[in-house]
Amino acid sequence: MKEMKELEGVLLIDKPIGLTSHDVVDRVRRKLRMKRIGHAGTLDPMATGLLIILVGKATKLSQYLMSLDKSYDGSIRLGETTNTYDGEGEIMTRKPVPSLTIESVQETVHSFLGDQYQIPPMFSAVKIGGQPLYKMARKGKEVEREPRFIRISRFDVTRYEEPEIEFSLDCTKGTYVRSLANDIGEKLGCGGHLSSLRRLSSDKFHVNDSIELEAFQDASHEEISKALIGKNEALPNSVL
Repeated sequence: MKEMKELEGVLLIDKPIGLTSHDVVDRVRRKLRMKRIGHAGTLDPMATGLLIILVGKATKLSQYLMSLDKSYDGSIRLGETTNTYDGEGEIMTRKPVPSLTIESVQETVHSFLGDQYQIPPMFSAVKIGGQPLYKMARKGKEVEREPRFIRISRFDVTRYEEPEIEFSLDCTKGTYVRSLANDIGEKLGCGGHLSSLRRLSSDKFHVNDSIELEAFQDASHEEISKALIGKNEALPNSVL
């Protein structure tokens, strides 16, 4: 039997809720008995879905795969804001939700379409002066952050039943969907936070083609080998 360390390529994992992206990388490292494992695009612990794992020499593809556009399904809970802008944070405010229709919610959501600058949330891994923002945020500090250019190319409300907005979204890399949830709640006058998020795709890679983490951990060497996408096949069409 071949040693696991000979494997290389791109592995699509369906990340479960509750784990960080680094947790998933650690599990892949232990399973494959390899150190050279990375990922191409972080998911928050509360988010599920497509996580692109880079195995062996495929870690060199990181610069190409990190920049891919993403698509998500998710939900926003109106009436409550949190310090992290998602359901994992501490509730900061509670307000009654005004009378809304799916049409009025869609109109507000559509106002976030297009090119824009977004300020990263304090609870994020962005570093300032070598220190992640979330470490400062945990100490109650808030510092000035550089706005980042993003593009929202599609943002559809798929369902509205007070207090939950369900949505589908296409966006560029580096978009903080929980910041969008917070901003939408603010614009609707009642506050809100991201209550669920699932990454469906990253350019040509789709969660339907991924393997659940639990199944991966139970998979044989042969099954994992078959699941790996070759480096050339994994490259975006724009660089081929």
